[in-house]
This record gives sequence, C-alpha cells and structure tokens, in this order.
Amino acid sequence: MNEFSIIIYDRSHFEEWNNFIAKAKNATFLFHRDFMEYHQDRFTDYSLMVYKKDILVAVLPATVEKDVLTSHAGLTYGGLICASNIRSQTFFEAFATVLEFLEQRQISNLEIKVIPVMYNTDFADELEYISFVTEATLRRRDLLSVIDLAKPTSFGSNKKSEIKKAIKNHLTVLETDDMSDFWEQVLVPNLERKYHKSPVHTLEEIQILKGFFPNQIRQFNVYADRIIGGAMVFETETTAHVQYIAGVDGYNNLGGLDLLHAHLIENVFAGKQFFDFGISNEEEGRKLNKGLLYWKEGFGARAVVQNFYRIKTTNHLKLKQLWI
Repeated sequence: MNEFSIIIYDRSHFEEWNNFIAKAKNATFLFHRDFMEYHQDRFTDYSLMVYKKDILVAVLPATVEKDVLTSHAGLTYGGLICASNIRSQTFFEAFATVLEFLEQRQISNLEIKVIPVMYNTDFADELEYISFVTEATLRRRDLLSVIDLAKPTSFGSNKKSEIKKAIKNHLTVLETDDMSDFWEQVLVPNLERKYHKSPVHTLEEIQILKGFFPNQIRQFNVYADRIIGGAMVFETETTAHVQYIAGVDGYNNLGGLDLLHAHLIENVFAGKQFFDFGISNEEEGRKLNKGLLYWKEGFGARAVVQNFYRIKTTNHLKLKQLWI
C-alpha cells in the first residue's frame, strides 16, 4: 500500500506551504508563496504537496505548460523541497509518487532546475542520484561563479588597483530601500543598450517583492556626483546572490562596481557562507561570456555548476525497482 498522497496546491494551503518552506533543508525565500505568486499571471501554477500518512514531507514548486511540468518556470532553481529530517528512502519514494501522479494526469515530462549546492542548509544531492536512476536527460548546464567566504579574501591585482582608484575618486557605496534610481537610471538603460532586453522584474514588481521580503532583497548603489552603478542582492540563509549588476556608461572606468562588490564581500556579507555572482552563460548554457567570467573570478569566485534535467514521468517504475 502506498503511504504517500499528493494534492495540487491552492490558496487554502498558503500557511501550511510557507511554514514547511521555512524549515526545509533545501529551500530559500524564493519558494515562499508571496514570491512565487508575484508573476502568477505569466505561468500556470501546478505546485504539488506530498504527504506521508497525512504528514507533509515535501513540496514541488511547479508550473505546467501542455504536457511538461517545470520546477519552476518563473524561478532560477527548483526541485522537490523536503523536510530537514527526511531520509533518502522517503525522498526517493516521494519522488516516484510524484512522477506516477503526473503520468496519470497525462504530463509526460518533469523538468528540474537543480538548486545549486550552496543554497542548501544540509546535504541534499538526492535529485542528482535520481537523475541517474531515471535516466534523465541533461538538457542544460550553467556555470556559476561563487566565493567561499570561509576562506580569506583573494582579490586579483587588477581588482585591488580598481578599488584604490575608486577610493581616490571619492566614490561612496550606500544601501537603500528605494530601487527606483538604480532601475530607471542604470539597470533598464544598460540592458536596453547592451542586449535590447528588460529586467526580469519590473520596478513595480521588485518594489512589491521588497515589501514582502525587506531583509532578503537588498539594494546597494555606488555614487560619484550621481548614481553610477549598483547591485541588487538576494540574501538567503547561507548565500548572498547578486541578482542584478549594472553601471552607467562613461563612469565604469572609475572602479565603482569593484569598490561596491569588495564592500559587499568583505563587509556586508562577510558572515555568510557563500557569495554567488550567478551565471556568465548565454544560449542555454552552451556559451560563456569571457569578459564577465573574468571580472567575477577577479574577486576570487570559482566555478559551481547547476544542472537542468528532463525526466520522463513513466520512469517512476525505475525508482520503484531501486531497492534490493
């Protein structure tokens, strides 16, 4: 008899979901329903809640399009989020139940953006093993640049020179709760000029999210005679992740962004375990921006990979045949 049952999330489970996320070993505030639902008009939510004997043991933040379930199309990473005390057998059996549940609903594939290792508060590589057993397709692999903050700071000589230049130019770094200057004067013009793109979040959206998560979403700007650059940081329990970085044309030779990030690494987030610059990839992970990667590694960041898997839901049978 299968001890597991699954329900599709609805608003009546808002508190139960968020209470679970707060205690999970591989969750961040991105899986809080207030964060997931700011862009609910763009995606069809199909998040799952997995129970074992009426006890919630895992959740799957997810969206659906046609016959593909993605965890989660609107987020950077996702997967089966589990209780801190879960054992591997329970995780594997819960995941098999999820795949079977999806197959019964004519959803043929599950796509997972694996949570990068530094965001977990405990070892949580169950999905990597499951990808092997279920013969998952590795459809993408990104390269993140991450600093281990437990080690002494190791800036390159070029970085040290740029930081000294910024100090000589009397640049200042300030944290602010107002993101409008950065968005309107720096980020949006920068992305439009370089890539003909807009930020993932509109100013209105990020202001709403900042209201929900004032301690996790933080804005830092660098100033000369005006704002000349900035960075938005998403802070989790273990990691400070730079979500947006941008500078103003004509001012980038002053060393402002180097000064800003040195301040974040050595002062603001020195107590964290990791500092994550994010990816330098383009074209679904198959190309690397050489200049951007070089800039990040100048601060001492080194490579961490993030895997993206596609799993056939019929392969729940392989998980059920796992045990000897």
